[in-house]
Amino acid sequence: MIKTTVKVSGMACTMCEAHINEAIRGAFSVKKVKSNHSKGETIILSEEPLDEAAIRRTIEATGYTIGEITSQHVEKKVGIVDFIRRKL
Repeated sequence: MIKTTVKVSGMACTMCEAHINEAIRGAFSVKKVKSNHSKGETIILSEEPLDEAAIRRTIEATGYTIGEITSQHVEKKVGIVDFIRRKL
């Protein structure tokens, strides 16, 4: 799983967050996307690495300013059902 963190300037409310989240979901195949206007960031979880230039274009097209983009591999969280199945 890849966690991509995007610094975003210009978000002021939860509607701004939703606007960015919808744009990302429409442009990429992602597992999860969550924006936070208070922190000024969007976090994207995906199976494959995402093209940073495409992320930048997608979010800037919605009217927001992009700062730093970082990506890192993260372990997929194991739910309680998967945990129990492993024990059986």
